[in-house]
Amino acid sequence: MLGKRGGIMMAIETDILAQIKKYDTIIIHRHQRPDPDAYGSQVGLAEIIRASFPKKKVYQVGEMVSRFDWLVSQDEIEDSVYNDALVIVTDTANRPRVDDERYTKGKYLIKIDHHPNDDVYGDICWVNTQASSCSEIIYDFYAACQAELTLPASAARVLYAGIVGDTGRFMYDATTPHTLRVAAALVETGIDATKLNRKLDSISEPLARLSAYVLENMVVTKHKAAYVILTREIMAKYNLSDGGTAPVVPLLGKLEEVVCWTVLVEQENHSYRLRIRSKGPVINELAKEYHGGGHPLASGAMLKDTSAIETYVEKLDQIAASAAERE
Repeated sequence: MLGKRGGIMMAIETDILAQIKKYDTIIIHRHQRPDPDAYGSQVGLAEIIRASFPKKKVYQVGEMVSRFDWLVSQDEIEDSVYNDALVIVTDTANRPRVDDERYTKGKYLIKIDHHPNDDVYGDICWVNTQASSCSEIIYDFYAACQAELTLPASAARVLYAGIVGDTGRFMYDATTPHTLRVAAALVETGIDATKLNRKLDSISEPLARLSAYVLENMVVTKHKAAYVILTREIMAKYNLSDGGTAPVVPLLGKLEEVVCWTVLVEQENHSYRLRIRSKGPVINELAKEYHGGGHPLASGAMLKDTSAIETYVEKLDQIAASAAERE
């Protein structure tokens, strides 16, 4: 994608760098319910800017999820900090998902993302749906402008974690040769990739017990879709919140015959958050039917209550059936 300023076409990376150089205060946001790529792209970009322009004030804002407090930290800032600030939002497809509504209070807004660009926002909007992760895009930004940018190990560490998280440790289809080259370049900075991988792969005892519950109680449909329902009672039993369920989502996909699957997590208002995944059949159109969206093979959505589950599962099973017919 190209940006246009003053009638001259230039690479969008150069356009973004020009805005970073222009502003003394830069505030970086990312999506709600953050995962490693949300944190990795946000904090990785912040660390690159800090190392490259030490005199600038750079902040990373949003909620802090305790299970990632070993990886990153977040800043608390007053509303006044947004005055005359550049705001950058990473890894967030649509505006309602941006963590901290103050992202609109800056003077200039940039969106950097790898999800389908269904909600175009920002004065500059850079979306690369071919990238494995937003962390990969942030590295590409550094690489395109490396004559003026510095990549510290603190940035490489979180960018690597973001790529590992969004590629399922390089198992997902979004992993490309370029993804692997980026990962190698990050490791070459001297980060301890082995330690990071082990930490990202580790789980707590409550999560281990929930994993056993998921495998014991999942349902596989006629056409090899799968789902499991995690009620509030089950979550309370294992002392876990909705955010703590992310590590169990890949479990259903470990079954060789399962082609698409969903983990349904009951919310306080008795609606259900859906984490939808696939090994091939496109599932983001189904997600859009249920107030969601995302990648073709990894999306999220919401069901209003228990009564909607049966119809949703039937549609998920039909996607699996259609995929089987095409083989």
